[in-house]
Formats: sequence, structure tokens, C-alpha cells
Amino acid sequence: MTATAEPVGTTAVDAARWPDVARVPPSRVRGTVARAISLRAFARLPIRVRTPGGPLPSGGGPGTPVLELHRPDAFYRRLAAGGLIGFGESYMAGDWDAPDLVALLTAFGGGFADLVPRPLRPLRALALPTQPRAERNTRSGARSNIRRHYDLSNELFALFLDETMTYSAALFDGGPAADRADLAAAQHRKIDRLLDRTRVGPGTRLLEIGTGWGALAIRAAQRGARVDSVTLSREQCDLARARVAAAGAADRADVRVADYRELRGSYDAIASVEMVEAVGERYWPVYFTALDRLTAPGGRVGLQAITMDHARMRASRSAYTWMHKYVFPGGLIPSVRAIEEQVRARTALRVADRLRFGGDYAETLRLWRAAFDAGREQAAALGFDGVFHRMWSFYLAYSEAGFRSGLIDVEQIVLERA
Repeated sequence: MTATAEPVGTTAVDAARWPDVARVPPSRVRGTVARAISLRAFARLPIRVRTPGGPLPSGGGPGTPVLELHRPDAFYRRLAAGGLIGFGESYMAGDWDAPDLVALLTAFGGGFADLVPRPLRPLRALALPTQPRAERNTRSGARSNIRRHYDLSNELFALFLDETMTYSAALFDGGPAADRADLAAAQHRKIDRLLDRTRVGPGTRLLEIGTGWGALAIRAAQRGARVDSVTLSREQCDLARARVAAAGAADRADVRVADYRELRGSYDAIASVEMVEAVGERYWPVYFTALDRLTAPGGRVGLQAITMDHARMRASRSAYTWMHKYVFPGGLIPSVRAIEEQVRARTALRVADRLRFGGDYAETLRLWRAAFDAGREQAAALGFDGVFHRMWSFYLAYSEAGFRSGLIDVEQIVLERA
């Protein structure tokens, strides 16, 4: 029989599957310190905090987001032991909730710089865990990291993605989207813009690094391009091949499992959508050198990348976060400056076009999360338990809040080779 912790609400924690969620760290002393720091942060943030013993002093008034602390002691002890990892695990365990999770996390994001008292900030680097060596993006490590996310289940991703099965920021035509049909149109708009800017048309030799589930490869093939598309995910590869065949494009688009470091050839255009975030800083030189080597004279590279402020990236680049532990092992969101520095140092490419559209990513994530939450029963039937549901919902809300607060952004960056 599988051991479980006490259920919180309707969520029982499987201690074998989620050991760090089931276990509450034992140190009450450190929990007391974390409580004092948290109370200081609550008082400065535009939120309200409610506990079983009544409301806590906080900086928010009527109408501001609410943090419901169901088990304050467990919350503080997890925070003391794991920082933001503990914050996320505490949500997974059901120690706290929020009627509007995105609004609450956006408020936290807006006050991010002030959450830790100034005298303690130099100690953050010492307290933060560092990335495990096993999660570095060596060839074997990259395959393992990708499998842990993208090979979860094609059926799971289909629950919340639109019909294009595109798992990256959409580009909307102004105003909020109403439903998945709007999202599909916005995904096609994003893909078409990248293909337009990289001049993909009849006869173009296109390389796609990071297949997803085939939407860009299909769109390019329909323009008459000849597409080589590579992924490290076997699940993605199998479904992308089937989708390419169903679209009647199998003679123009080849999808295979391969590492970008293995590729050879010369291409008129390269597309790499939200893949650089999975490369890792240690391997950026190899990645950008590969882009340069694979781009033919006069060719173009279309990158779509999630980005963050350069100083914040440098401060957090060696940290091991909740997102690494549970969602995207081995990743690092680059800054635009870091990308530009790699392009100058490693390539003969130059920036020809840029578009920022972080607000569109927030809208994309809103629609994904609504669809994911609506599909909770279907996810459970696929074997994903209540803790997984809270984890994934937190990930989508956390990401949306990042874009809404401006902590992260997304850009299409087009590079051209002379």
C-alpha cells in the first residue's frame, strides 16, 4: 500500500511520489524566523492574508488579492527550509490557497525586490540550492530533462492546448481572447510572423530546432518549404510525424529525434521557438555556434525566447528553483543582452527584427490554465493525481503572473547572415 500524508481539502499527498510535499520540515525555530520575514513582506504588499485565527496585518485593502493560509505553521516551516521551492510545495500540499491565484502571484511579483529584507539579501546566494550536476544539459542530461516534461503524456498536453498543439506564446490581434478558437488563430499568427520574417516560402530549406507537436513544420511545408525538424522528445516526435502525415506534408517535412549539437548541413532559414531556455548557460556558446554553422549565406534565424532582466538573470543563473525541481529541469531564461552577446561573440549573424509580446503570453497562459482546470477529471483518468493538478495549475498561474508583473517577457528575434 502506498503511504499518504493527511489529505488537505480533496488532495491526498502520495508520500512515495511526492516525498518533499508530504513531509513538513521539522524546524520550528527556522519557521519562526520565516514567519517574521513573511509578516514584514505581507505588510508591504498589496494583498490580504487570512488564517484560521483571523486576518494578519498586510498592505492590501478591499479588492486586493487574498492569501488563504490554511496551515500557517507548515507554510512557514516549508518557506524556511526551501524558500520559493517551499512556497510552491506548500501550495501543492494545500497549506495555502488563493481565490485568484494569478492576481496574488502578480502582486508578489510586483514586490519581488522587497520580499527579503535588505540586510539579508547578500545571504540569498548562500542559502539558495544549486542545480544538480545530473540536470546539466549534456547530451544525456538534455534528453533526460526533456523527457521529464515533454514525455509526460501527449494526451495531457492535448487537454489544455488548442487544436494546433502549440506550446509557446500566441500572438493575438488586440484585446483578450474568448476561447480556444481564438487561441488557435493567434498561434497561427505567431507562426506565420516568424516564417514571414525568416522569408520561408517555396523551396526554402528550413531547419526547426525544437519540434513541439509539429504545427510550425506543417505550416512551413504548406508554404512549399522543405523542413527538417528535430526534438529530443520521443512522444513529441511520434505525434508530430502523425500530424505531418495527416496534413499531407510528409513528403516535405521530416521530423526526427536529434540533438542540435549533432546537426549538419546548410539551411536558408532556422526556426527555434522557446527552445533556448532549455539549453542552459553553459551550452549557449555551443547553441549559437550551431546556429551560425547551420545558416547559409543570406539566411535568417527566427528565435522566439522567453527573456528576463539581465541583472536578475545573473543573480539567479546558478539557483535551483521550484520550476527546475518540478517542471523544467536544467533550464535558464536568458536576457536579451545575453542573447545579443552570444550572437556577437559566436556568430556572423546580426539582429534584423524584434518583437516583444509578453502580454500575449499572459493571455495564452490564462487560456491554457482555464482549459487545464476544466480537464481535471480527464487528467486524473490519465493517472495524474490531485497534487500534480495543483502543481501544474501553480506553474501556469506562476508563469502568467511573471508576464503580467513584467518579471519576464517574450520576444521574437530575427537574425540575418550577410
